[in-house]
Amino acid sequence: MKAGKDKVIAIHYTLTVDGEKVESSHDRDEQLWILLGHGQLIPGLETALEGHEAGETLSVDVAPAEGYGERQEGQIQRMSKKYFPQANRLKPGMTTVLQLKQGGQRAVTVHKVGMSAIDVDLNHPMAGKTLHFDVVIGEVRDATEEELAHGHAHAPGAEAH
Repeated sequence: MKAGKDKVIAIHYTLTVDGEKVESSHDRDEQLWILLGHGQLIPGLETALEGHEAGETLSVDVAPAEGYGERQEGQIQRMSKKYFPQANRLKPGMTTVLQLKQGGQRAVTVHKVGMSAIDVDLNHPMAGKTLHFDVVIGEVRDATEEELAHGHAHAPGAEAH
């Protein structure tokens, strides 16, 4: 079966940027389960996976425009420390996650830490970078009605949530 929209795939991946490993599902010894066509992956990786089958391996380079976008100047914003769960532990250059009012999260980079506020760079930490993925496709299957209704894949044993 080939990967495509409304198919569930399980992958192991390693992400490198400028030759340096950033993260890997192998470190957790747990595959990543994705419902394709529902915005769970950056566009460049999702497009590269389409049409491939279980057992295949891929090396994929994703340009910024198909990854986390280009870096945009003027994206530094000052925010009250109350919005950061462990504000006193943050230092410039660290990455943290903000909870958004409208729901969801946003990864940001700490720019400056003050007495009552923290300046953050709202560009995604991977913005402007070419991403390299080494991927092994472990499984490809049709999505269940429940997965389609929920808009995400369910890993084995996690069907009821």
